[in-house]
Order: sequence, then structure tokens, then C-alpha cells
Amino acid sequence: MTVLEQGQRARAAARVLALRTDGARQEALEQMAAALTRRTPEILAENARDLTAAEADGMSAALLDRLRLTEGRLADMAGAVRGVAALPDPLGRVTMDETRPNGLRITRVSVPLGVLAVIFEARPNVTADSAALAVRSGNAVILRGGREAIRSNRAIAAALREGLRASAVPEDAVQLVEDVSRESAQALMSLRGYVDLLIPRGGAGLIRAVVDNARVPVIETGAGTCHTYVDRSADPAMAARIICNAKTQRPSVCNACECILVHREIAARALPVIWAELKKKGVELRGDPEVRAVLAEARPAGADDWGREYGDLILAARVVGSMDEALDHIARYGTGHSECIVTEDRAAAEEFLRRVDAAAVYVNASTRFTDGGEFGFGAEIGISTQKLHARGPLGLSALTSWKYLVRGSGQIRG
Repeated sequence: MTVLEQGQRARAAARVLALRTDGARQEALEQMAAALTRRTPEILAENARDLTAAEADGMSAALLDRLRLTEGRLADMAGAVRGVAALPDPLGRVTMDETRPNGLRITRVSVPLGVLAVIFEARPNVTADSAALAVRSGNAVILRGGREAIRSNRAIAAALREGLRASAVPEDAVQLVEDVSRESAQALMSLRGYVDLLIPRGGAGLIRAVVDNARVPVIETGAGTCHTYVDRSADPAMAARIICNAKTQRPSVCNACECILVHREIAARALPVIWAELKKKGVELRGDPEVRAVLAEARPAGADDWGREYGDLILAARVVGSMDEALDHIARYGTGHSECIVTEDRAAAEEFLRRVDAAAVYVNASTRFTDGGEFGFGAEIGISTQKLHARGPLGLSALTSWKYLVRGSGQIRG
């Protein structure tokens, strides 16, 4: 089947899905989750084949972890689908209902976007998360993953479609593009009239390629050069815990910390404490001259270490003389994803919150919390780093639009 034919089928499925009741959409997700559980052995077998091929191709340990599925991760995947089913219905929400002086009653209600497309890399969980969020919000979805995860994605998509066949939702509401060539990605990016919104999930290169080449609307997501600024009043032990978690809990993801900025007044005390925790986890630290004056083990940081998304156990570090200097660094090198300050100074915390321009800004907490599940959205279809339509974790409400219902009694405009 061609990508165009998939777009046509998705458009037809979306028209049917938009008319399904909340209960029908919830039941569809329950069936999808049950099918994932039933097909766990098959999915794990296909994932093992992907992992073997990826290892042979020299994929890094961090990216292999992103690709790897286990019984526990599949159980979590099915649980996330059920979690989305349990969320309130995002459709039919009334945000305006008023009668104009001429007697026209105008009501604004939430409606599906229509057909979503998601282009992503070696993240099999994206297949299930995206499908669940799309169906729950009344949208059809076309999924196009990378070649590294094609076997896993095929098995997961087959399970999801099996679940849909047992429900009142058309199985073509969830489709996978099995052709992983560059041509298939370009075809999907060009489906004007069929795709209402395209969401790329992956590294900076993928996102840039989609933004530069798509002929359909795009939400820019994912690229995460996240910073943690250790203010002069910070508790070094707290800073160490937060930074270690933000860097090492899952280094391959977009909300991992990639750079720390440490105030000069606390650098001599804080850096050894922070490094002691990072060293236990095998982190490579790359520092500027002031960092290396305190930590001889740090490697020299080059110009390309600032603003870099490592996706690995590597962390850049710089000493700054003030919050202004830290904010300037973040404004220059940040990607608008997630930024953090560690401080005991309430005024400094509030200033940081006010001045940093990012989707999520933290005080004394790991940037790893920028996640749809952690924010109470059930799951996410991506994390938007732009400002139009939606920003931050893209949950159900971000996958809807508005329709104005205008009721009259014969009014004409003079």
C-alpha cells in the first residue's frame, strides 16, 4: 500500500471515528491494551531481532536502551494505553457559549484535528502512545518509525489494529508505514489534504529535516538541550541529586540534562559534591577552565559542547559569575525545552521562572519530569518546543481544535 493510499484510508477512518461516542473510544483503547498484553511474546521476539541488528550496526548503549523492550516495559505500555482511556473526554468541551445582541447564539466546542502523522526514530513506545492519544481524541494516525525499530513497530501496530477490530473504531484509525526509506518519509510529509498535523519525534537532525521539508502543518518537538543552573545559595547535596537524576536516569531522552551552570561563589564547594555522584554513574564531564581548576578529572569543553544534545552519559559544565550570565547562556544555547535552577533563594527562583523562555521551567527538581505521564496527561505524543497551538508535553487537549456552533432564527447581516 502506498503512503497516499494510507492517507486516504486514514481520512475515511477519521470521519467515522469523529462520530464515535466517548465510551466507544474508551473501549477501543481497552481492546488495544489487551491485545498488547496478549501479543507480548511476539513483540519481544521481534524487538530482540531489532536489537541484534542495531548492535551489529554499532548503535550506542543509550540508544539501545531506548530501543529495548522488556515484559515490564510492555506492561507499562499497555498500562499507559489504559491510563489514556481513563482520562476525561477531550471532545465536546464548551469554552464559550454566549448570545449576541442580534440573537445569534455562538458556542465553541472542542473537536478532533482529523488525521495525525508521527515520524519517529528508535522508540517503539511511541507507536502505542501515539495511537492511544490519537484514538482517544478522535483522530486517525499514520505512524512512520525508523528502520532500527521496524520489526518492533510492526508487531506493536499489528496488536493495536487487532484491538481496534474488536471495537467500534475502524482499524485504519491506526496505520504504520512499513517502508522505512527516505522516500516514504517525504511522501508522508507531503500529504496535503490528508494529514492535518505532523509531529516529528527524535533527534535534532530528524526534527530539522521534517520542519524544513514538510508541506503539511508541523509541531516542532523533542530537541532538548536542557540546563541546570546551580545558584550561589544552592544546597550542593540537593544539586548533586537533581543533576545526577536529570543526566543519568535515562540519558538518551530529550528531557535529560546536557549542561550545568554553576555560580562562581559556590563552585569550589558544589562541583566536587556533584562530580562525586556523577562519577558513580560513569558520566564523562566536559568543563571550562574554571571547572577544570576545581575538577582535574574533567575533560576540556570545546565550543561545540555548548548547546549540544549528547543523548549519552556526557555532561558539559561551566562556571558563571551571576544569574544574568546563566540566563544569557541558556538563551543562546537552550532549545526551549526544560530548564532548572537549584537555589534556596526564593527571589532568585521566582526571577528564574519569570525570565527563562522554555516549555517547562523548574525550581529544585529534575528536568526528567517534563513528560505527559508525570504531568497527569496519561501519555504524550511529543514535547513541543514551539509556542503556536501547543507547548510542552502534547496530551489529549493538544490534539483537538475548536468548532463554532452558531444558532440563529433567521438573522441576516446588514
